Amino acid sequence: MFHNSRTTPRGLILAIDLVIVFFSVILSYLLRFNFNIPANELHLLPHGLIVILFIRLVIFLITKSFSGIIRYTEVQDVSRIFFILLIGTILIGSFDFAYYHYEKLILIPRAIIVIEFISSAVGLILFRLAVKTTYWELKKPDEDSKNMVIFGAGEAAVITLRALKQANNSKKVIAFFDDSKNKQGKKIENIEIISFDHLEKIHSSQKIDTLIISSQNIEKIRRNQIAEKCLQLGIKVKYVPAVSKWINGELSANQIKSIDILELLERDEIQLSKEAIAGDLRDKTIWVTGGAGSIGSEIVRQLAQFSPNKIVVIDTAETPIFHLELELKNLGISNVEYIIGDVRNEARMRKAFKTFPPQQIYHAAAYKHVPLMEKNPSEAIFTNVNGTKIMADLAHEFEVAKFVMISTDKAVNPTNVMGASKRIAEIYVQSLNQISKTAFITTRFGNVLGSNGSVIPLFTKQIQEGGPITLTHPEITRFFMTIPEACQLVLEAGHQGKGGEIFVFDMGKSVKIIDLARKMIRLSGLEENKDIQIIYTGLRPGEKLYEELLANEENTLPTSNPKIMIAKVRVFDFEEIKQKINNLITLFDEQNNLDIVGSMKEIVPEYLSQNSEFENLDK
Repeated sequence: MFHNSRTTPRGLILAIDLVIVFFSVILSYLLRFNFNIPANELHLLPHGLIVILFIRLVIFLITKSFSGIIRYTEVQDVSRIFFILLIGTILIGSFDFAYYHYEKLILIPRAIIVIEFISSAVGLILFRLAVKTTYWELKKPDEDSKNMVIFGAGEAAVITLRALKQANNSKKVIAFFDDSKNKQGKKIENIEIISFDHLEKIHSSQKIDTLIISSQNIEKIRRNQIAEKCLQLGIKVKYVPAVSKWINGELSANQIKSIDILELLERDEIQLSKEAIAGDLRDKTIWVTGGAGSIGSEIVRQLAQFSPNKIVVIDTAETPIFHLELELKNLGISNVEYIIGDVRNEARMRKAFKTFPPQQIYHAAAYKHVPLMEKNPSEAIFTNVNGTKIMADLAHEFEVAKFVMISTDKAVNPTNVMGASKRIAEIYVQSLNQISKTAFITTRFGNVLGSNGSVIPLFTKQIQEGGPITLTHPEITRFFMTIPEACQLVLEAGHQGKGGEIFVFDMGKSVKIIDLARKMIRLSGLEENKDIQIIYTGLRPGEKLYEELLANEENTLPTSNPKIMIAKVRVFDFEEIKQKINNLITLFDEQNNLDIVGSMKEIVPEYLSQNSEFENLDK
């Protein structure tokens, strides 16, 4: 009944409640008269029993005390039962008083009424708790041996523990971990607080299934250390979300989420010059090209906090723009214009410049997929080079204050068409800066976690499908940033830039993709080669094992932000580079890939193809 049925029938619950009341009445008489009921009271007992049962039945039916799902009984349900019984007891006492007034006979002794109330309350509550306990014991018998621990021993930890108990979680919290030596050795609800150094020892003896990070102010580096240790031991890692995300200020066990790879690779929050950035952006009209993409849309979200007069989102992707519009409306952000337009279409862009004259442009529109651009060089130069040139030329013509171009680390010593096309775009905007009132600024960074071209969505999909995970090479490494971190640095660089700079971001340490894949497998609770396999497919066209942020002949200068540097790069003559780029763009109509790539190599001599059909051009 408890395990196989979704809910116990209401009629059965009502019948059981009345049976409990029946025996409570009998027990009350036995207790009142020391198990020796006098004859006159024994004669009146059936009449008193009928009165009590009738009143209890009416009250149960009116209040529907039997309609709740018993296995979810909580403290408020116990209080409700107590209140319902109290109402019935008052009615029973009133009836007994009226009966005595008219018949001069006490039908139900007052002591019986009090004892029956207490007995019925205990019986009904115990019945519900027994059903609840039995249900949860039978529902997940395989989890009895699984233990949980909580990192953090503050108020959030206590709330987490209570949320787990209220959710009838069959796993048992066996310890609290905390780095504070003042807390270690103490107890919370009779559960000891110990040092995290003892994790491995406790796991070996009691088999910890899950660790929940409850601390709200834990540093990302420390959180990642804890998660790494747990993953090594095969312990699942979850975390308690920020208090602002709790429902009505209360934490639900369902809100405790599993930690994911993005959070593990996330670094400490960047300290932005917010007041200075706000001064640049407040009450201005700001454009974001490629504004519906993963990078562009995040730039839009972050721009909104600086109170610009208007944000203009430009993209060719209709559906992503629609979704972004819905999202921003739900957030109460209304000062946004959405333009379906192509940066390669000069007439369309000129119309937009006249309609919504920008004071600052963030140019994120580009093709970024290396293997696809290797097969489609004409599209790479038409979008990444020609599209950037059109936008830069219009920015110069309309005297836009700042033009911030989003570039890539693949533009450094490029080995593929995509990287070379972005390097050519860099060269053009830098050169144009020499003759323009517009400050042309370039920001260069590596792979962005969670972006449309990132390996994270691919690996996630492959894991969900049961594998295999595909890697191009066991030694391949990449620099990674999260989308918010990259976009914050773009805003900071846009503020610092005076024109002509290429800002290079501190990407941290390069990450081996094989390590990333293995970590994602463990985070999913799976085992490599047992649950899921990793296979190698070989380097793709234009792909290199290791990526760089600076070319060989370049060096950097520091800025006021330790995460941002300025690259010292070769300066080009604007008229000369303009002619070369115009010649390159005209090759689009001929659609001859060899001529296009050959021309790109003339503009960027350090462009040497790898794993590509264009390697012969380098000979």
